[in-house]
Amino acid sequence: MDATRTIVETVDRLRQRRTAPLVLELDLTEGLAEGPPADPLTALLSMRKARLADVLSGLKRARKDTRVTALIVKIGGNPLGLGMVQELREAVVKLRAAGKRTVAFAETFGEFGAGTVPYYLASAFERVYLQPSGDVGLTGVALEQRFVRDALAKAGVEYQLGQRHEYKTAANMFTQNHMTDAHRESAARIAESVTEQIVAAVAQARSLDPARVRELIDQGPFIGSEAVEAGLVDALKYRDEVYEETVEDGAHLLYVARYAKTALASRLPHPGGDTVALVHGTGMIRLGRSGRSPLGGGGAMGSDTICAALRSARRDEKVKAIVFRVDSPGGSYVASDAIWREVVLARRAGKPVVVSMGDLAASGGYFVSMAADVIVAQPGTLTGSIGVFGGKPVVSELLGKLGVVTESVAEGANAGMFSPTREFSDAQWARVNAWLDRIYDDFVGKVADGRKLSRERAHELARGRVWTGADAAGAGLVDELGGLEDALALARKQAGVAADTPLRTYPRMHPLERLRPPDSSEDRSAALSRVRLEAWGPLARLAGELGLPAYGPLVLPGWWTIR
Repeated sequence: MDATRTIVETVDRLRQRRTAPLVLELDLTEGLAEGPPADPLTALLSMRKARLADVLSGLKRARKDTRVTALIVKIGGNPLGLGMVQELREAVVKLRAAGKRTVAFAETFGEFGAGTVPYYLASAFERVYLQPSGDVGLTGVALEQRFVRDALAKAGVEYQLGQRHEYKTAANMFTQNHMTDAHRESAARIAESVTEQIVAAVAQARSLDPARVRELIDQGPFIGSEAVEAGLVDALKYRDEVYEETVEDGAHLLYVARYAKTALASRLPHPGGDTVALVHGTGMIRLGRSGRSPLGGGGAMGSDTICAALRSARRDEKVKAIVFRVDSPGGSYVASDAIWREVVLARRAGKPVVVSMGDLAASGGYFVSMAADVIVAQPGTLTGSIGVFGGKPVVSELLGKLGVVTESVAEGANAGMFSPTREFSDAQWARVNAWLDRIYDDFVGKVADGRKLSRERAHELARGRVWTGADAAGAGLVDELGGLEDALALARKQAGVAADTPLRTYPRMHPLERLRPPDSSEDRSAALSRVRLEAWGPLARLAGELGLPAYGPLVLPGWWTIR
């Protein structure tokens, strides 16, 4: 009898779980992963972090699911990029329009610090709750750039760098001790464009006049009670109070990513069925395979890995279109060119290619994107930076101060050309500039061809200048504003396949990524300790470029920080 009762109770609980109302959860405390992991270490570090594509897929599915009654999102202090925030805002707005309750909760939007972007995300929700001890750091947009030329000179290090052209400012931190006029102009426009987007969105979501939102930005930060009075926050509540108000009796909690994967079987490509390939290219672009940089600072987009993924998708008869998700500050010119070629070949094979830009698709990140049929970017995406720089540091004075003596034996007048222990000769510097001119000319020419622009217009838009997605769309460097879901819809439409045609992700997931995450916060186990292998961002990224003409990394978000 006891065994029978246990079986009956278990079956009853499972039936209730399948039919009970669902409240979806999303915890952004650790941020989101852009794409699948490229190596075992990245897989291990991102095990507890939801993937953006899974979250977007889950929220899209929830719009039509009558079981889903609400969404609760905890917005933490771990910063999300502006492009990713805009992707999430768009998904939340559509969920609200489908009649679902949407609730944002934060312990604080900036604890004695800036919190403009986290609050910008929260403003899309129907209800915004703040812990009573929290603050709202709505203080606007600040872009900072540090210059280390004078500090390096004191140490005996001098950089010999050439760049094309005046807006290619990634190397200025090493060659200048202040912002040039072009640098300041570009940075000011980025700040202005981002502020316009945030003001318009917050005003619409919170039913405030845009002029009033600008006033509030100038008055921030706010303590909790002030934020409620200003209409920025609906109420001050602790987490338990938020859940008590939102989760009805009998409802089940489920993480959005886990909810998305419950429908995975029905969305998997069937043998012989059409598919859309989703290729993720994330991080600094380099020759070789994707993975974490040995210098730290995050992952890298390896040309071998991405080219193989694009080739595989091109040769697969079941793949009818390719969406190339790009989130990269640039990197190697040669590696970027190899990836660009595979995009061209995919189009020649009759496969529509749609690029979806993430937070950042600049310099080499734009190079790999520009040959696509359609480029989709968020208004806050940072893109462009069509230019090049190259050179090397000269450390002979530093070595002398340290008592290091360098001697060399060489055959060939330029055998030691890239040694950091000596300056370029006039003839060698002429060769460096010839390389830079050739690379810039190639870049601009391919922009003109890919974007159907005159060469003169392409050069006018290039010169190393960084654009927001909104401004890039107005200039013709981007075709449409939107996110990953928009890009997938466009790809399916261009290929003439059904709107629910399943995806196949490239590069393939590492097995560690398949480890089962918890269903909800109610059964979350103790968080894994995390080891972050992060080097000093700009220097780590630049190290791979020195001595070779290459697309310099956009110094974001290491030194230019949008808060």
